[in-house]
Amino acid sequence: QGQVAESGGGLVQPGGSLTLSCAASGIIVSSYVMEWYRQAPGKQRELVAAIFSGGKPDYQDSVKGRFTISRDNVKNTVYLRMNSLKPEDTGVYYCHAMDYSRSIYYWGQGTQVTVSS
Repeated sequence: QGQVAESGGGLVQPGGSLTLSCAASGIIVSSYVMEWYRQAPGKQRELVAAIFSGGKPDYQDSVKGRFTISRDNVKNTVYLRMNSLKPEDTGVYYCHAMDYSRSIYYWGQGTQVTVSS
């Protein structure tokens, strides 16, 4: 049974930076599509960034150029570096591990990111 756990959220001023971490256990992150979602108050959960098993990243248009998703295979951890944060980036950020071919999915509990002055 796999698990993923997020950390690194917090309160940051507009224009600031944060790095979120997603530590995995029971799975090998390089064998999964690893994704970051976020959910703002009153809104649906949305995909922010993904990194595929081959290492290729993909981003939602609103975060391109500001967010970077990366993976450390030794630490079995995925990161989301967020720069130039805006108030609209506020929300709970979730890590999601997906093996589509085997229909295996894992969600973390989420970490709160608040961008406010």
